[in-house]
Order: sequence, then structure tokens, then C-alpha cells
Amino acid sequence: MNIHFIRNKIDNYFTKGNVRSVMVKKNIAASLLLKCVSILVSLQVVPLTIGYVNPTKYGIWLTLSSIIAWLSYFDLGFAHGFRNRFAEAKAKGDMKLAKEYVSTTYAVLFLLFSAILLITLVVNNYLDWSKILNIDLDYKDELNMVFCLLACFFCLNIVASVFTTLLTADQKPALASLVQTSGQVLAFACIYVLRQTTSGSLSALAFVFSGVPCTLLIVVSVIAFRTRRYKMVTPSLHDVRFSLTRSILGLGGQFFIIMISMLFIFQFINIILSRVEGPEAVTQYNIAYKYFNVFNMAFVIILTPFWSAFTDAYIKKDYSWMEGIVKKLERLWLLCIPVLILMVLSSGYLYQWWIGDSVSITLSVSVCIAVYILIQTIGNVYMYLINGTSKIRLQLIIYLSIAVVALPAMNYCCKICGIAGVLIVPTIVFGLQAIIGKIQLMKIIHGTAEGIWLK
Repeated sequence: MNIHFIRNKIDNYFTKGNVRSVMVKKNIAASLLLKCVSILVSLQVVPLTIGYVNPTKYGIWLTLSSIIAWLSYFDLGFAHGFRNRFAEAKAKGDMKLAKEYVSTTYAVLFLLFSAILLITLVVNNYLDWSKILNIDLDYKDELNMVFCLLACFFCLNIVASVFTTLLTADQKPALASLVQTSGQVLAFACIYVLRQTTSGSLSALAFVFSGVPCTLLIVVSVIAFRTRRYKMVTPSLHDVRFSLTRSILGLGGQFFIIMISMLFIFQFINIILSRVEGPEAVTQYNIAYKYFNVFNMAFVIILTPFWSAFTDAYIKKDYSWMEGIVKKLERLWLLCIPVLILMVLSSGYLYQWWIGDSVSITLSVSVCIAVYILIQTIGNVYMYLINGTSKIRLQLIIYLSIAVVALPAMNYCCKICGIAGVLIVPTIVFGLQAIIGKIQLMKIIHGTAEGIWLK
């Protein structure tokens, strides 16, 4: 009887209510389940990888990976622009336009990242990564090879990821998560085999972590576009409309400036730590960040479906639903505080269980990262919802203004306060995003937004 009652409650929760809300709830539930798998894999892959190479090489790997991730910023905001434009076309029932957006996005990103890859490979031949990262000259040749592998697979993955962006725009982020998690699991299995059969190699690490998920994504994309649901939007040369580039970039260009600004604010952390504190500090920071980012990832899973859902609601002028969602997400954020406090208190024991004595992480570092994650989550609440409405000019101003002073400020703070200091600037950014984003979102929902608040 009790089981039947619980089953009915669960069934009612996932089947009754606003159609948009039901879809969001189903995606959140499925994504949370998949993210649990992803988190377990990401947690286990750290000690496995450190055991395969060593803490110093792992710090080098993290730094190079963060540098190559910068290439994603050169999509000119196309992925985010495509996400909103596809969702808008689908909300209006114009599937022909949706198909043209898909085809055009694939074509433009392929041409763009082919050129970027060529330039990157040429420049790489003239770089001395051992000097750039201030590490032993013995790593010079291997690092050039690692960077080359990372660049090739990363550029290919950017183009292939149009498919997962399409899934998210179609309000099916759980399917996108399934593809990404499967790639993680497969890469983890390959690293396990490498550790048992070969000696530590950064080149092999780069091939597995970047090449395996990318190959899986391409295979899944080809299969999915042959299914009935997505056959109608299968990309084709006939449907490429370069005239649509302006429509995508009109919005995507603003996303691009935001992303470039975010590069200076967030993606230089590993490099600054490596130069000021050394590669071991990069390892310490990333292990602590991975631990607390488990919470952030869970919160992002909840937020992700609301981006495209807000696009749909905004196009259909369903403001009452939008306001209700904002209030629910704000109440949910308040639960972050006790959870993060508990994570800080138990961090020492969990670090010991997770990585043993190979790396030491102080309580102060854990506290600072926890505060950073707390502010980041509330900033993300308003950022994700506003992104769905495409009114992102204020975000652009915030990020661009901070980016101008980010590097010297972060470098100075790191010299004074070490790992904790490098997080001061990123924390301020998310704090501003939360305050200004709240005001803007309420203006949009209540119909009082005008001028810069509506751009």
C-alpha cells in the first residue's frame, strides 16, 4: 500500500502540471542520475590519473587542458546564439528554419575551427611550453605533442558538439548529458587499462581524455540524425544559409564578448597559480575545486533545462510561469548554505579517503572555494534565466569591465594570499551578476524593462 502510494505520488509529480514544467522535471531527474555517474567517474579519475603519471605531471596536464579550452571561446558565441535561435524557431513551429540554423551552424563552425586549428598547430611549433609554464626543460618536446593532440581533438569536438547543443535547445539536456557521461566513462576505462599496461605518458593521457569522448560524440550524432525525431533537422549543404549567420551572431556576438571576458577572469587561474605557487598548487586547487564543484554541477543540472524553457516561455509571453520558477530557484539556493557548510566540515576526511596523503589541502582553501561556489550558484540562477530571454547586454558590460583589470588583480591577490587570493576577483564577478541579474530579470518579467535592461 505504501509503495503504491509513493509510486502514484512520483507518477503525479512527473506527469501533471504545465507541459513545460513536466518536461523540465523529467530532464532534471534524468540529468541528476547521469551526473551522479559523472561525478563518481570524475572523482575516481583524479587518483587514477595521478597514479598513472604523478602530482607534478597531473598539474601540468590540468594547466595545458585549461589553456586549450580557450579555443572554445573562439566560436564567436555561435553555439549559444544557435541554441536560442533554434529554440525560438521550434517554439514558433518553423522546422524549416530550425533545419537551416542547424546546417548553417555546422558549416560555419567547421570552417572557423579548421582555420583556428591550422593557426594553432603552426604557432605551437614555435612555443616552448617548459618556459611558459616555468617547469623542467625535459618536458619540452612531450608538451608540444600533447598540445597538438589536444588542439586537434578539441577543435573537432567543438564542431561535433553542435548536436548536444541542439538537444539542449530542444529541451532535452538529459540526452546531451547521456552522451557526455558515456564519453567520460569510456575515457575512464581506457585510463584504467593504460595504468595497468603502460608507464605514465602525457601524450596517451591527452589522446584518451580528448579523443575517446570526441569519437563517441561523432558516432552518436550520425546515428541520431537518422532517427525519426531529428531527421527533419539533419544538417545538409543544401540547407546552409550563410545569411543566417548575422542572426545567430547578432546574439552570439554578445555571448562571444562575454566568453572572452570570462576567459580572462576564470581561465587564467591555473596559469597564475603555476607561475606564482608552482604546479603542485594547481593540483591542490583543482582537487579542492573538483570536490566542491560537485555541488555546483548538481545545481547547474537543475538550471540547464530552464534556459531553453525560458526562451519558450518568453516567446509565448508566459510571465506568470517565469516568475514562479524564479521564486522556486531562489528558495532552492538557500539550501546551498547548510550543504556547503557540511561539505567544508567533512572536507579533510573526504580528501584523505579520495586521494590519500599524496596532496595536502588546507581548511582555508576549502572555505574560500566553498564561498566562491555559493556566490557562483546564485549568480548562475539569474544568468541562465536571463540568457533564455536573450537580453544579455548588462552581462556583457559586467564581464567586460572586470576582465580589463582581472589579470593583474588576480596575480597580485595570489602573491598576497596564495590559492585563496586568486578566487577574489571571480567571486566579485558572480556577486555583481547576482545583484544586477535579479533586478533585470524582475523588470523583464513585470514588463518594466527598458533601455539597457531590455537589450
